[in-house]
Amino acid sequence: MKLILVRHGETIENREGIMQGHLPGKLTPRGIRNAKLLAIRLKDEKIDCIYSSDLARAADTTKEIIRFHPNVPVKFVKELRERNLGEFQGRKVSDYPYGTYPKNWPEPKFGETRRQLFERARLFLAKILAKHAKDTILLVCHGSIGSALHIILINQPLEKLFSYDKLGSTAMSIYEVNKKGNNKVILFNSTDHIGNNV
Repeated sequence: MKLILVRHGETIENREGIMQGHLPGKLTPRGIRNAKLLAIRLKDEKIDCIYSSDLARAADTTKEIIRFHPNVPVKFVKELRERNLGEFQGRKVSDYPYGTYPKNWPEPKFGETRRQLFERARLFLAKILAKHAKDTILLVCHGSIGSALHIILINQPLEKLFSYDKLGSTAMSIYEVNKKGNNKVILFNSTDHIGNNV
């Protein structure tokens, strides 16, 4: 399976340092422009199926991509939602003294633990690999769930969850995935399509 993983465009909440979690999020004008640039980058890619988070910021990014892929099946799914941040959702990172977000933060009350996020990502990957072993699949998701998917794809443990570069807005990663787990990273966290539109 060829797996293309992308993060949604910049949101108003991203720009203001607000933690979104399961909140919908609203793309900024820059976020919309960058989603359009991502869509152009992907326009000639053969895609067999698209799975997108059903949260608005990801769904709105997906809607730009499917302008060039009108006949590709699209599934908006809860499994690709961002981590449920419970007590922190809607609050600013700067309201708390925990340091680098999210690496040094405690588990949120009423939200998902790191392990729960990791397991959600692992189960979803297993499901799509079983269904799409020979297909090219596009996933449109969020920062933390994207990080969880990445470490699983490169066979790293939960403890490495926030050890890699944070996925940029509309960043694209590509993997060759097989059932034996001998996966290959073709591209990671690329925002070349944005150019100077940062």
